[in-house]
Amino acid sequence: MKKLFFLLAAISLLVSCVSKKNQAIQQNILTLKDSYCKAPFKYNYSNKLPSYNSDSILTANKELRGMFTDQSVLILNALGNLDDVHKIIELKKDSSLTSQVKILQLKTKINSRITIALTELDAVAAEFDCEGERVAQIGSYVDNLNASRNNKLILYSIIAGAASSIAGGIVKSDGWDNAIGIGGGILGAGFGLATLNPKGKKVEFIHQRNLLRDIWKEKLESPNFPPFIWYMYTEKKFSNKEEYSIIGNMKLRWLHYQFDDVKEAADKSVIFSDGGFYRADDLNNRAAMLNQMQSATRTINQNINYLLLDLDKLIL
Repeated sequence: MKKLFFLLAAISLLVSCVSKKNQAIQQNILTLKDSYCKAPFKYNYSNKLPSYNSDSILTANKELRGMFTDQSVLILNALGNLDDVHKIIELKKDSSLTSQVKILQLKTKINSRITIALTELDAVAAEFDCEGERVAQIGSYVDNLNASRNNKLILYSIIAGAASSIAGGIVKSDGWDNAIGIGGGILGAGFGLATLNPKGKKVEFIHQRNLLRDIWKEKLESPNFPPFIWYMYTEKKFSNKEEYSIIGNMKLRWLHYQFDDVKEAADKSVIFSDGGFYRADDLNNRAAMLNQMQSATRTINQNINYLLLDLDKLIL
């Protein structure tokens, strides 16, 4: 009887600890359920996108090609500063103080547009970063839920084994003794196998402002992105091989690595919806995709850096 008493006391203590842990996990999930990453102030960007007729733009400005890269010319066009650059070139033919002052004024105007573009890039990258952290946090809670579930099943398996052992010791009949031992072993094995569930627990996760949905659809159907950023994402001239745009290449990688080349599954994925019930694998995929977009957004800074270097050469 003493053994039975100590066993029951230990079991009660373990169940109590698991229950308290679950309550804490559920409370934390509530705080992460809806996004805290979206900006407190909603800015209504213009829906007007820069021209995608890049070849015509480059041909019309071929005299700039010796001074600027093709990407720099396209960025200047997207920012609305091509005319300013042409004016600077004309003003440089006159060495008067008046011309120099006008050149500096035009350069300040161009730099102002570039600064706005850079802050837009930083803002979008920061939101991708924040969303990635939010997904990672709730992903760790789902992992804890799955671990808690497995702990319970292991506990039940221990209880089943201990109970059958104690009952086998109390019951002296050979037939019943064997039956109890076999039954306890089967029950314990069942609990052990249940811990191998590959999908695990689900958790509700909401993201009505879904940055990844616009990327997947390759359509700017929401005010999630400034037009300049979207242009940089979707103009093929800014990708490495120029066969696909930045987000076109990103989609191909997502389809292959996250969805095993099954487009129908990707189109129906909760990742591109307003939110829903996520399993750990879905959360891990979403976190990876957000981090990849953050990196892709920050690489656009390289193009703007080259533009700034070209501008400095022009002014000097």
